[in-house]
Amino acid sequence: MLRVWGVRTSWRTVGDGEFYCPDCGGDRNFRRRTGRRRLTVLGVPVLSRGSTGPVVECSTCSGRFDMEALDRPTSTRFSAMLRDGVHTTALAVLAAGGAAKGPREAAVAAVRSAGLADCTEEQLLTLVQALAADAGRLPGWTETPQDEPGGAALAIELREALEPLAPHLEPAGREAILLRGARIALADGPYAPAERETLQTVGEALRIPREDTERLLADAARTPS
Repeated sequence: MLRVWGVRTSWRTVGDGEFYCPDCGGDRNFRRRTGRRRLTVLGVPVLSRGSTGPVVECSTCSGRFDMEALDRPTSTRFSAMLRDGVHTTALAVLAAGGAAKGPREAAVAAVRSAGLADCTEEQLLTLVQALAADAGRLPGWTETPQDEPGGAALAIELREALEPLAPHLEPAGREAILLRGARIALADGPYAPAERETLQTVGEALRIPREDTERLLADAARTPS
């Protein structure tokens, strides 16, 4: 039966890129599209009904999503964010505790497990020393590492690495990063004050309630290595 009237949308591509497609369940190319809706009579457009979009259209399944779909990182980007988050946490804890042998070994294990398989103790120590040499970033680290906090600048770097990652992790994933840092700090004995302060900053950046952070740190300290 011939349809007398209806509404037709004409789509126009205004951009493209890569995103995580919720329907496909993986990284896909997308087209960012805007549309114009028109009333049709006997299939002929006769009257504008306004604009629609923009939308994100998957190039594989043709599913259309709100622009918020681009907020979720691609799998590749998420892996890189996770590596950076663990790496920054390891450096911060090492810097706060003085980078002794035991913590360096634990930090290397944590960073390698996050995906940086070629990480070495020498690389981490060089980075910590570079942070210490950068005026204002690790005040007092070379003189009294156990008593001085890591400095406001390093706390900012922790937040920059971890806060964008937190919304995309389940609670267990956020806790796992904190516990990796805790194991590094405990590798040479109980938490130093600066180490505990650094780990509390890690918990805050990962959106872990403070009481849960304290509980996790206490549990890690009671658990044999």
